[in-house]
Parts: sequence; structure tokens; C-alpha cells
Amino acid sequence: MTLTPTSTAAVGVPHTRVEGPEKVTGSARYAGEVPFADLAHGWLVLSTVTRGRIRSVDSASALARPGVLAVLHHGNAPHVERDVGDATSAVFQHDRVPHRGWPVALVVAETPEQARETAETLAVEYDAEPHDTAFRADHPGAYVPPDGAHVAAAVRKGDLDAALAASAVLVDARYTTPEQHHNPMEPHAATARWDDGRLELIDSNQGAAWVQGGLARMFSLDPGAVRVRSEHIGGGFGSKGLRAHQVAAVMAATLLRRPVRVVLTRRQMFSLAGYRSPTVQRVRLGAGPDGHLRALEHQGLNPTSTVHEFTEPAAATGRVLYAADAHHTAHRLVRLDVPSPTYMRAPGEAPGSFALECALDELAARLGLDPIDLRARNEPALGPVSGLPFAGRQLLDCFREGAARFGWAGRDPRPGLRREGPLLLGTGTAAACFPAGAGPSTAAVTAEADGTFTVRITAADIGTGARTALTLIAADALDVPPGRVRVRIGDSDFGPASIAGGSTGTRSWALAVTTAARDLREQLVPGAAPPPEGITARADTAAALAALPARERHSYGAQFAEVAVDTGTGEIRVRRLLGVFAAGRIVNPLTARGQFVGGMTWGLSMALHEEAARDPLSGAPVGPDLAGYHFAAHADVPAIEAHWLAPPEDDDDPVGIKGIGEIGIVGTAAAIANAVWHATGVRHRDLPLRPDRVLGATLGADAGGLGG
Repeated sequence: MTLTPTSTAAVGVPHTRVEGPEKVTGSARYAGEVPFADLAHGWLVLSTVTRGRIRSVDSASALARPGVLAVLHHGNAPHVERDVGDATSAVFQHDRVPHRGWPVALVVAETPEQARETAETLAVEYDAEPHDTAFRADHPGAYVPPDGAHVAAAVRKGDLDAALAASAVLVDARYTTPEQHHNPMEPHAATARWDDGRLELIDSNQGAAWVQGGLARMFSLDPGAVRVRSEHIGGGFGSKGLRAHQVAAVMAATLLRRPVRVVLTRRQMFSLAGYRSPTVQRVRLGAGPDGHLRALEHQGLNPTSTVHEFTEPAAATGRVLYAADAHHTAHRLVRLDVPSPTYMRAPGEAPGSFALECALDELAARLGLDPIDLRARNEPALGPVSGLPFAGRQLLDCFREGAARFGWAGRDPRPGLRREGPLLLGTGTAAACFPAGAGPSTAAVTAEADGTFTVRITAADIGTGARTALTLIAADALDVPPGRVRVRIGDSDFGPASIAGGSTGTRSWALAVTTAARDLREQLVPGAAPPPEGITARADTAAALAALPARERHSYGAQFAEVAVDTGTGEIRVRRLLGVFAAGRIVNPLTARGQFVGGMTWGLSMALHEEAARDPLSGAPVGPDLAGYHFAAHADVPAIEAHWLAPPEDDDDPVGIKGIGEIGIVGTAAAIANAVWHATGVRHRDLPLRPDRVLGATLGADAGGLGG
């Protein structure tokens, strides 16, 4: 085969999505659209009590209805292993109801209409029990959880009390963030079938190998006897792992020996797909007159369910950002009779940065320092808690570039002075950071007889453009044009690989693809054509990742916002958002900008709109749909600018990619809240910044109107 070197690199040049034509023409099949012969449809029945036991399920009446094939419940469902990952997926294993909206049965019928109608009329009787769904800061059941796989529950360095006592200026404030829901464009959907003794699942998920392994363990199957495919995915944001609908579909397919599809409704997703838990956070900062941080304390509290323990690590972001003589951060949980929260875009960092970055802004005002200057004075040389060296930390560079682009110089720091008629104007800023991890992955690259190359890797493109990014990465590693590369993803048969989560996907997969592609180049003989079956090279990155030196590796960013606050209505309009990011090597500027801007838009939505409510008596979600759950619409989003910095040379990093999926949302809500203070002179510590809160806080602080 002849390898003709390309004149320019593909990585770093804007490229449209390789699957774009399929998506805009509708030929791309999502999990709920793939056709199957003899397909049956399942519909989940969710509990209508908040806590208790199932007394009976009237399956006989349901089975007498037209088209109904089966009713699965705790009395007849197959046994599964319950201690596999998130236990919320182990459905129909007992008669207990741990929260309202818990799956109690699955109706399977010939058509989705028959299944839904029967499910909505299925008679289920319960023995209800007293429940507790009220999350509050003084809940007596709060406890410190054990350290998790991704974050330590508590980290302490130095004498906090002594450092606070020695501080000239103190900030001690409580912040709250509400429950928020993922709501990806494509609802969760799965189709299960048995094919020649092998279980196959067509699914919408963030990691086919992840779901494959979970199903194999739950159903006591050899991993090779399970295949999971997820070619096109319409968003995930942390919600699309192993969940109840996939397990229920497998149960039904096993019973009926025909394909069974289960699709969640938007309302069901509010109970079954996880969510960002609400938080109560306390931040205490103590500084000397020069702004040097003597004390940094950040405590986070969030509810978890009684089924699966989940920590929203809101206090962890400070462990990376700022140096302090005493550095104490901790998380606590409260078990409630509510659905299980889970990972949601920038878990921990999104709500945690709101509290910490607002507290830093307040400290800067009390010290009479510019907020950027205060951060510069507390820039650490090493990890503030870990002591590890940084890998390309460029936080202050982001602030310098952002300040220049935003026009920060000459800003009058005094609040409540800029007016346009009834509007008060203000600007604010905040820092952003997010871990840049990587997981072991395998990849195979084949030189085909026709002169093209096929990449196979169990990656997941959840809308981020990962398929396109891997095409460009493979093309550069092979030194061929991108048009000669075809990337196949979303199939567990391609081998284990990292998930699309935690901003680790492209970084993890890129190393595997690059390694396999370079190995393949060494096998090719110039001028010789490969055999009809092609030549394949494979790579496994586990050893390479284990050999990397211990360093504190993160993406960084600086967020800037300008707001206008209406003194008559309390309405906040964000006029400008600008973010500058240091996120390593940018593979595809076109899709990267979309990720940054999308994250910042979500941060705006978090600041002003998103707030899921629960009935105080039953704990049931109120308005669990896209009409009742408010988020930013086109009219709410101003012109948003996203820029990035060139990365420094890093000989220890084999790919130079850090991840961009989540850094955009971090710090945005804080920048907006800080801008609202600058406009009005009133601090807001509870999200979202609703008009009633703006007016209420202002009337309490100043009866004469916003800002005096």
C-alpha cells in the first residue's frame, strides 16, 4: 500500500461531522428506531407511593387485555445480582418501594400503545409506610460517606481554627443549588434480543463496554455472551449508564424469546435516569490584608437515596484551585426516600464552583482587590492539597486573555452604579477547572485492500463529535487524508474502552487509536497492497497509562459575564458571556467551540432557570416534563464567545488532549451571580437567580430600589 503524506495535519483544522449527512437526512438510527422482526414493546409501571411494600399486582386482568404478552414484577421476574454498580438498575427483585417512581412492573405487548394503556391501568396495591423526602441543611441524619472511587470525602491540611483566627478578613456564607435534570434530546431506549444463544442489546448509552460488563455480571453471563451496540446517541450528560429499562428489556426478551424494546418517557426519566442532587454548601475564607488565603473551608451536603449512595463532590474543586495555609474540604450525605442522583455534566464542579467562586468574589470586594488580582495572589506552585506538580496549568493565562477580550481593565469595582433607565448593569468573573483523566482503552486499525483504513473502538459519540475527532486523529497518525479513514464505534465487540464521561473519552480513545495506527504504519510495505482481508494492528493503553508520572492534570478556564437587571421586575438578562479555556490540544475547532458554548449556555441556564421541584408531602416530582422544567431558550442566550489557549509542551503527555465536554459549564453561574452583585450591590447565594428572589433580596436590603 502506498502511504502518501498529507500536506497539512487534520487535527486542529475545523471539520464538519463525518456522520452529519446521516443525521440531517434521518438515516442515522437511534436506539428506539432500529427495526426488528417480531418486535414486542415493554412499558414500565412506576410506584405511586413514596415508601412501602407491594401487596399485590393484578397481572391476570392485564394479561386478558388485547395484545398483552407478559407482566413482569417481583413475583415472577428472573433473579439478577443486585450488587453491580448502581443498584437502582436491579429491578423486580423484592417487594420494597424505596421512592415514588420506583419500577414495580413491566407490561409487554405487541404494540407500544397496548403496552402503555395496560401499564397505566395496571392495578398495584401497596402498604404505604412513613417517608422522609425533605432535604434541609440541619437534617439530623447527615453523615460523612466513605471515600469514593473518584473523590475523597474529606481532605484536611493545616489548623483551620488557628488560620481563621489569624485572618484579617473573613467570609462565611451558605450557598444552595437545586435539583437539576439531564434531559438529553434522545430519551433512554433499549432493545434486547437473543441471537443464537447470545444476548444483544441495541441501546443509547455512554459506554457500550460498560453496559455489557454490567449486564453480564447481573445475569451471570460470560462477557463474550453479551453484545451491546450504541451507534448514534442523542445526548447523555452522565445519565446514560446501566439503568432499569435495559435490565427490564433483557428480562422480557429472556422470557419471551423475541426482541423487546423499552423506551422511557420524558416523565419517567425524572425518576429513573438520575439527576444532579441539590446541595447546601458552606464556604469559609480567611485572608490577610494582602489577600493571601490563610484559611479555605468548603463543606458540601447533598441527599442520596436509600438504594444507592451517591456523593455530589461540590467541595472538591477548591482542592485544586487555590493555595491556603489551612485547607479543609468535606462532603456529607443525607439518605432520603427519593430517586438516586447521579453524575451530571461537571458533577461537583458545577455546583461547587458557584459557591467557591462567589465567596472569592465577596472576599475580593471586602479586601478592596480586583477579583482577578486576588486569584493571582493565591495561585499555587503545586497542588494545594496533593503537593503534586501541575501538568500545564494556565489558569492565570486564561484570566489575562479573557480580561483583555472582555474589556475588564478600567472596571469600576463599586456595585450599583451603572444604569440604563430602569436597568442596572454589572460584570463578573469566575475561574473554572475540571479534571483531565484517561481510562484504559483498546483499538484496532485495519489497512483495507481498497486503500482505506478502518478504525474500531468501543467509543461513544453522545453528540460531542467524538467520531469526527477520532477520524482526524487516526488520519494524522496514518499520515493520510481524513477521507480515507472510517471510524466504527459503539460496539462492545470491539473490546473494552473508556466511557464518554468525565471529559475523558476523546483523550482515552485517542491514545489507543494513535498507538494502533502508528503500529500499523510500521507493518505496511511501501507500494505493496494489503491482502483482501487487510492488515490489522491493535493497541491496549493500560500499561502506557499506568506508566505516566503522577501529576495534577486539569483543564482550566476563566468566565466573564455582563448582566442587566430590571429594577421593576427583577428579571436578569445576560448580555455577554465570554470564556477562555486551557484544555490541551484542540482536535476539531468546529465541534470544540460547540462544546464550550454549549457548556456556557448550560451554565447560564443553571444560573437563571433550572430548578426541579418535589411535592413536599409525597416527594413526587412537580412538572416532570420540558414544559414544567425551565431551561434557557434561544431568547435567553446572548452572543457567547469561547476562546482557547495553545497548550504548553508536555513531554509526559502522549496525546496532549485534556477534554472539553464539561469545563464550559464550570464557573459560568458564579460569573453571572457576581455580575448581578456588581449591578445591584446584593449578594445572591441561592440558585437559580429568579426574579422573585432578586426583588425580595433587594427589598430586604434597600427599600428604595435596586442599588439605591
